[in-house]
Amino acid sequence: MAQLVVRQLEEDVKEKLRRRAHRHGRSTEEEVREILRNAVREEGGVRTPLGSRIASRFARIGLKEDIPELRGQPARPAEFDE
Repeated sequence: MAQLVVRQLEEDVKEKLRRRAHRHGRSTEEEVREILRNAVREEGGVRTPLGSRIASRFARIGLKEDIPELRGQPARPAEFDE
């Protein structure tokens, strides 16, 4: 197994990692390993766009409209018909 040394890590980050590990019942080292595993888990794979994932999740209960992908567009407030 490889080793990784992280230098110049702020004390507050280290403390937050320690507390997070404690909440999950792990050592700080194991907590960091799990965070890193999760961070790269989907690297290299093709990820389905969010709108498509939402549409497929709700299709079985009647959602028939396409949900447009809005990646890279500014956020807009929701508009509701009265």
